[in-house]
Amino acid sequence: METASVKQSEKSLWNGGYSPFKIGYGKIMMWYFLINDTFTFASFLLAYGAVRYTNLDIWPNASDVFKSVPIKAFGLSEMNLPLVFVSIMTFILIFSSWTMVRAVQEGFQMNKNGVIKWLIPTIIGGLMFLGCQYLEWTHLIEEGMTLTYCPFGLTHNGDPVSFGALFFLITGFHGLHVLFGACLNIWLLYETAKGTFEKRGHYEMVEKVGLFWHFVDLVWVYVFLFFYLLG
Repeated sequence: METASVKQSEKSLWNGGYSPFKIGYGKIMMWYFLINDTFTFASFLLAYGAVRYTNLDIWPNASDVFKSVPIKAFGLSEMNLPLVFVSIMTFILIFSSWTMVRAVQEGFQMNKNGVIKWLIPTIIGGLMFLGCQYLEWTHLIEEGMTLTYCPFGLTHNGDPVSFGALFFLITGFHGLHVLFGACLNIWLLYETAKGTFEKRGHYEMVEKVGLFWHFVDLVWVYVFLFFYLLG
């Protein structure tokens, strides 16, 4: 039989008291959202893997699809530089994740100027990644790749392979996450400069947005692995 003290302890935990998880409600909800989003990306990537391994004889080679830097200046788009451009994109995104970590650390120290200092390169990194993705998409479309046709792979009985559709769907969905994360960071920068979090006495919002940004970076590692390295 439960004692009165145990019952009282349970009541204090759940009746408007402290969270049993020792973290704020907003952070818990962010984790729930990220778990849900993980299943979405996992479904996309599993679908890609299933289609790829049932069409190995006609699937395009990643080194052929992403063989050049999609910048026409200096003749870069004509050079054979497999996976160089996407490696630069990946470095930019991972670097922005590190600057986000520094912003969160400065938030823990209640250092307003420090948060601003590290949010700025985080935002720049996100926008640079989106710009690189725009160049890559533009280059592939000019090469003839669409949602229904991929010029880089062989065809089977005259039917185009599904690489184009999966590529634009998955990288586009990830790009929307990067865009949303960049907008969140811009808003975060504005609110920080305005002193909103200084008045609240904590920078937990920076940490919550940071969780989302790290998730976006982590997902890109898997997209990079599936499309570019294993492609």
